[in-house]
Amino acid sequence: MSSTAGRATEQADEKRRGAFSSRRVFILAAIGSAVGLGNIWRFPYVAYENGGGAFVVPYLVALLTAGIPFLLLDYAIGHRHRGSAPLSFARLRRGTEGLGWWQVGICFVIAVYYAAVIAWAVRYTFFSLDESWGDDPEGFFFGEFLQAGDVEVTADVVPGVLVPLVLVWVAVLVIMALGVQRGIGATSLIFIPVLVLAFAALVVQALLLPGAAGGLDALFTPDWSALASAPVWAAAFGQIFFSLSIGFGIMITYASYVGRREDMIGSGLVVGFSNSGFELLAGIGVFAALGFMAQASGVAVGEVASDGIGLAFIAFPTIISEAPAGALIGVLFFGSLVLAGITSLVSVIEVVISAVRDKLDTSRLTATLAVGVPAALLSLVLFSTTSGIYVLDVVDHFVNQYGILVVALVSMLVVSWALRALTGLGGHLNVHGRPRVGTGWRVLTSIVAPVGLAVVLVLALQDDLEAPYGDYPGWLLLVCGWLLVVALPVVGFLLARLPWRAGTHLDGPPPGSDPGPRCTRPPRRTPLPTTTR
Repeated sequence: MSSTAGRATEQADEKRRGAFSSRRVFILAAIGSAVGLGNIWRFPYVAYENGGGAFVVPYLVALLTAGIPFLLLDYAIGHRHRGSAPLSFARLRRGTEGLGWWQVGICFVIAVYYAAVIAWAVRYTFFSLDESWGDDPEGFFFGEFLQAGDVEVTADVVPGVLVPLVLVWVAVLVIMALGVQRGIGATSLIFIPVLVLAFAALVVQALLLPGAAGGLDALFTPDWSALASAPVWAAAFGQIFFSLSIGFGIMITYASYVGRREDMIGSGLVVGFSNSGFELLAGIGVFAALGFMAQASGVAVGEVASDGIGLAFIAFPTIISEAPAGALIGVLFFGSLVLAGITSLVSVIEVVISAVRDKLDTSRLTATLAVGVPAALLSLVLFSTTSGIYVLDVVDHFVNQYGILVVALVSMLVVSWALRALTGLGGHLNVHGRPRVGTGWRVLTSIVAPVGLAVVLVLALQDDLEAPYGDYPGWLLLVCGWLLVVALPVVGFLLARLPWRAGTHLDGPPPGSDPGPRCTRPPRRTPLPTTTR
């Protein structure tokens, strides 16, 4: 096919699928996906629990040897093969399409429960104005707000969760219906700068609180002995993989919307280091506030430090109630959670919408409704009830530990060792990318990153086999945990058997792509004997 015809095909495909208008928009969208709730409420505590300031060493090692190399692998697959996760894998090799649908299934599940946490943050942004939680933030959160009782599945709706959850889904579906540039890109252009400014203001306000220095001492005082601990290194690798949105389709999908001549290597470095910079900023802000809380309570910082839901919806309301300008801190903190959550949720649901559009050749609006309406209904049914918090906690734990990490590990091993595709993918990155990737990147992607992931998985499995997660009943862990993570790959490979829309190019990169090196040795000049073919 001539270059003119190839370019015409590429332009038609971009018009159909959508594209980011510039590299800057793509970078902001990728940062928006990477910077989510985990950056704010997970990283500070993980760092504190794993050596404090010394954790920076394994964290940076994990970022440079596993996080960024894997990020570039995702970029290479999506950018070269110009499709959603299933289509990109199908073009890489037809038999691997199921990996892409496995990733799509994970994203669908995450979207269903992630929206609920954003809805909580929306309510708490307004609760901060008058400190609605009173003198008992924990009792208020589980009692008056969520109305959580015994661990059982109920259909009792909580109006205080239902209404903001509906609003979150309406906002997300509007963004998705507007398309790649007018929806996702425009949202990122607005939300990411506002998020950085809001969180920077929160950090400044937290640093002015009495006791802030004590919190920072607790976070950054290094425990160098921790570097000899394997779980500390596993925690660093786990944090990087959870944080960068790699391995489950997001970056493959986003990279497919970027122009052919963009520098994907440089973009990956910008996204990786921006994400880590925000995590450091989050650590400073969170532990400065915890230092104040510890001083006000007359206890050590370790006694008030926590992560996840406990940090956001119990510890921070306590801080807001006691701090000067508490309402401002509350609006900045929970507003930041909303902004970070929306940009991440948009990226997660786009993986599913993009896959449906590629497979069935539907319009953007049709695919948005086909994906978004069922996701929203499931979200409302499962997480606006009195049992929603328990189901959410279990699903989140198992999908993160055994969904994202397992599919990431399998994908890396398949691409690196079964398909031997790293040379071609690296060659594609090097056409317009700087600095160039070579043998070092291939070694990191095929050996170091998989080993790091495998260690994280083994340690997580050990913990879950030694004691039931969260002391939840066995039936809940089985249905919402183990069975769910087993069903995801099964459903993924079944979906891969459905036919593609007519005219879909599946044999290798689409017309107009930069091929990179096609093989690692020169072709034979004479045919092999028939008996050895």
